[in-house]
Amino acid sequence: MNKDALKILIKYWGHSSFRPLQEDIINSVLNGNDTLALLPTGGGKSITFQIPALINDGICIVVSPLIALMKDQVQGLKRKGIPAGAIYSGMHVDEIESVYNNCIYNKFKFLYVSPERLETEAFRHLVGLLQINLLAIDEAHCISQWGYDFRPPYLKIAEIKSLIPDTPILALTATATPNVVIDIMDKLKFKTPNILKASFARKNLSYSIVKENDKIYKLLDLLKKTNGSGIVYVRSRKRCRELSEIINQNNIKSTYYHAGLNARERAKRQESWYHNQTRVIVSTNAFGMGIDKADVSLVVHYDLPDSIESYFQEAGRAGRDGKNAKGIVLYKNEDINNSIKRLKTSFPEISQIKKIYNAIGNYFQIPEGSGKDIGFDFNLVDFCSNFNLKIIETYNAIKILEREGFIFFIESSGQYSQIKVNLKKGDLYRFQVENTGSDRLIKEILRSYSGIFTEFVNINENLIAKRTETDRKDVVNKLNYLDNLKVIKYIPIKRSPQIVFTSNRLGLKNIELNQENYKNLKISAEKRLQALLDFLSNSLQCRSQQLLSYFGETKSQRCGICDVCSRKSEVLVNDIEFELISNFIKEELSHDNLHLYELIARTSKFNENDVIATLQWLIDNQKVIRTKDETLQWYDQLDIGF
Repeated sequence: MNKDALKILIKYWGHSSFRPLQEDIINSVLNGNDTLALLPTGGGKSITFQIPALINDGICIVVSPLIALMKDQVQGLKRKGIPAGAIYSGMHVDEIESVYNNCIYNKFKFLYVSPERLETEAFRHLVGLLQINLLAIDEAHCISQWGYDFRPPYLKIAEIKSLIPDTPILALTATATPNVVIDIMDKLKFKTPNILKASFARKNLSYSIVKENDKIYKLLDLLKKTNGSGIVYVRSRKRCRELSEIINQNNIKSTYYHAGLNARERAKRQESWYHNQTRVIVSTNAFGMGIDKADVSLVVHYDLPDSIESYFQEAGRAGRDGKNAKGIVLYKNEDINNSIKRLKTSFPEISQIKKIYNAIGNYFQIPEGSGKDIGFDFNLVDFCSNFNLKIIETYNAIKILEREGFIFFIESSGQYSQIKVNLKKGDLYRFQVENTGSDRLIKEILRSYSGIFTEFVNINENLIAKRTETDRKDVVNKLNYLDNLKVIKYIPIKRSPQIVFTSNRLGLKNIELNQENYKNLKISAEKRLQALLDFLSNSLQCRSQQLLSYFGETKSQRCGICDVCSRKSEVLVNDIEFELISNFIKEELSHDNLHLYELIARTSKFNENDVIATLQWLIDNQKVIRTKDETLQWYDQLDIGF
């Protein structure tokens, strides 16, 4: 056991021991090895790069695609007394400069950076000035075009690695298939393959698939029969609100959460749920990243997820306290058709994507060759109306442009305004003496917010107004006045969604979208959806075994608690015999429909009572159906090709 690592764990996190595999990952990194770590959701990934970075001199750079998660981790580190900062698109240029300066003068131990910033000359220049002790890659599956969230800017990480060849790299993911694992190490140019993987098995988590036409009734039934906190995932903001209202009307306290709410409201609702003031939160997939609530007992996918990866990660937010928990998918046939339609609309034609990029430039009246790093308020409905575009198609095109690194789309508005004092303390004191009208405001800001001379800090104008016995409008006017005098830098809260051009606007002929990559992305998405549909329809094999096999664990044991295992326990046939007989029946009925006596005659090598018991189970669970002429037919209801 590394004594320094354990001391830091105790000092900052208050734990006396590591979770499974954490210490192995930390030791691998401390030994200077490039490392790929696969830990399940809730497995404590962040500690595996934070502790070695704290042990060694220098700064750790963390690449992450999730702004909300970056902000949460930076704030979490600061609360522990560990200095950290973040750089991502949409930040004011003065904010970025402040973070860079703090890195250069060794005031930060961690710098979180979004992938599109890796391409900027300023960041690459910064890398050359820093002593970097570790390059950590969160959500590392984003580097693989076979992964479920491929982001081309992640491919630039290898170029950053080449600037710091002696610095180890730690790639982290909770969802990577065997092909993606190999691709991650290849794309990051690992010196030697090095995989540390914890089993993804969750012995206390029951996975279940429920086909139900009246999904609202079934959801309410599940919530009433299950104690503890719950998460209900849906696909639309409208359904978030409507479903939460129905749950509340049935005397179960609920709220809803999606990216369209402003950041302050999202934080308020998240805190209410986290502290058990609200029992159920209905959300789009905007909710959950970085959430570490231990006592979630139920996660329900009211709408189908996009992939097994999404389901596994989101369902995995249940049962982190080790108590029994459930991850349930509710679906009906209509949902299958909607998923296929949604996949097709997720990939607009390349010519249409280029057209929409060009329309965005025209919407903001940005000349070609300009606009880099500038944030613009963006109203999707108004934009589509102005250019006669379909909203869903346009939204998907924008997400593709974002993944390709052309733009950055910030769907949720900010939570706080920010300020930083430009003057030195002595100069600020002289200004206060000479400008008594601003003295009280400045004193209150200095009393309320620390670190304001070295970095941007979040402020609350309403709170400042209350403490200075004035109103918000007066505070905002005075802050703008001080900003104009360059006493402070004041960045007001952004209340609308933002689009940021990550590079200067390109002409229509210069927009390059790789057609081969686009084709491969579409094929990968189709395969992931088909894998999800296969998972839904496979009621013969333990759900946990199916999931683990998808992620490369092919020798796992039955969980004994999923819907399949629970139903199988009602059949007085052992597992091996059940599987052999089921497979035999499937093979026979896949070729021809058979009468019962014909099927029994072909299964003479098995015990007849076992065959009948297994067949009855298959009929009860709609794997075998009776036709009008009383023959038996194998039924693969979701065997859908693309």
